[in-house]
Amino acid sequence: MILEWICIVVYSISLILILFYAFAQLNLLINYVRAQKIVDNSPLLDLKNPEEVPYVTIQLPVFNEAYVMDRLLDNIALIEYPREKLEIQVLDDSTDETVETTAAHVNRLAATGLDIVHITRTDRSGFKAGALKEGLAIAKGDLIAIFDADFLPDADWLYKTIPYFKDPEIGVVQTRWAHLNRDYSILTQIQAFALDAHFTLEQVGRNSKGHFINFNGTAGVWRKETIYDAGNWEGDTLTEDLDLSYRAQLKNWKFKYLEHVTTPAELPIVISAARSQQFRWNKGGAENFRKMFKRVVSSEMSFKSKMHGVLHLLNSTMFLNVLIVGILSIPMLYIKNEYGHLREYFIVMSFFVISTIIFFICYWYMYKKTYGSGLKNFISYIGMFFTFFSIAMGFSFHNSIAVLEGHAGKRSEFVRTPKFNLKAMGGNWKSNKYLRKKISPHVIIEGVLMLYFAFGMYSAFVVGTEPDFGLFPFHLMLTVGFGFVFFRSLTDKQ
Repeated sequence: MILEWICIVVYSISLILILFYAFAQLNLLINYVRAQKIVDNSPLLDLKNPEEVPYVTIQLPVFNEAYVMDRLLDNIALIEYPREKLEIQVLDDSTDETVETTAAHVNRLAATGLDIVHITRTDRSGFKAGALKEGLAIAKGDLIAIFDADFLPDADWLYKTIPYFKDPEIGVVQTRWAHLNRDYSILTQIQAFALDAHFTLEQVGRNSKGHFINFNGTAGVWRKETIYDAGNWEGDTLTEDLDLSYRAQLKNWKFKYLEHVTTPAELPIVISAARSQQFRWNKGGAENFRKMFKRVVSSEMSFKSKMHGVLHLLNSTMFLNVLIVGILSIPMLYIKNEYGHLREYFIVMSFFVISTIIFFICYWYMYKKTYGSGLKNFISYIGMFFTFFSIAMGFSFHNSIAVLEGHAGKRSEFVRTPKFNLKAMGGNWKSNKYLRKKISPHVIIEGVLMLYFAFGMYSAFVVGTEPDFGLFPFHLMLTVGFGFVFFRSLTDKQ
């Protein structure tokens, strides 16, 4: 009976943590809805007045980006801003032939009068954070705009963002990500679905109430003074953007999030690329929880901001809770039918379905913001919601390993997400030389988990004297999710 009670206690704690997170999301939704009614009266710089035009440095941190470098440089050359107040730094840590081709392209652009420099390092210490820090030391700009290699800002992007620095307390202006290849596949659709929720519900919901938000690593502008005041870029976590964001806000710098300004980028189109990106984001989140937790709870921020900050830093840990609930749900099914005196406990546990209902409501508000309301779109949303949740749960083992490594302090290399630009590749993603050909050992375990949850569905029919379908939909979603991740991980290597 001891094992049964341990199972019940751990299962219950995980469900409570998920419910608590769901209520936090509901609070962000309420904040988001209220924020839509607020008129933005932020003071703005008059960029038609030369005396108010600040010097801007655009930083492009790149590493072995053969398929997107030409597109990136050609696009950034179209940026509209007074040339005498604009500098572009190509922070190139590449180790392949792109160093030479990028240098040649930069030289061609420089010959047109554009102030663009190609900066390379022989020592890649600090990875992206190290490159940004080194570029910052010689940057001419008072404001630092940052774009990753797959981001394509509109020509007037600086005119939409720089004016907000009229307020001397603004340290960062962050824009919303858009997606160049949202409808390429189910994989890109569910990634867009998740990111859209972050860039609407979460960023607006937090920013509108002065809670901690994060610079998203790209498609935003920093005040140089803010970076230095917060302690500069540090490479001791895999998400240097989240780290610096919290250190800056703990120094009382304000962040301005612009939902109406979008910056399109490419989503990973193969699961190995999505896996590496997910691993880095989730491990980095856990690393930042270890690094920032004490600073957040001991800060002078409001209690509510502290709570949202802690939950924000624990975002990735929700994957671990989902995995625990999933694995324990099958023994819990047998415990439920074996011990009749626990009937009241399981009635109470059924209340936790409210977590799913809350997430369903929150994501619907995000979805209709992009696609519109109406019955047809609502029906499409239902299908997308359950597809997203199934595949997200399928990633839970992979992401839980990342989270556990992050909380344990295990260090690992910063792995860039391979970029594709299918147009430049002739539509053949398999020719991408940066793809990892080796299958992760995690994939085998994901295949075993697929079979385990299929057994959970079978158990619904044989667990007691009568079938018990209470957890059948949950086990079905887990089976589909782990099956998707398992088979895509195998076929994307072909």
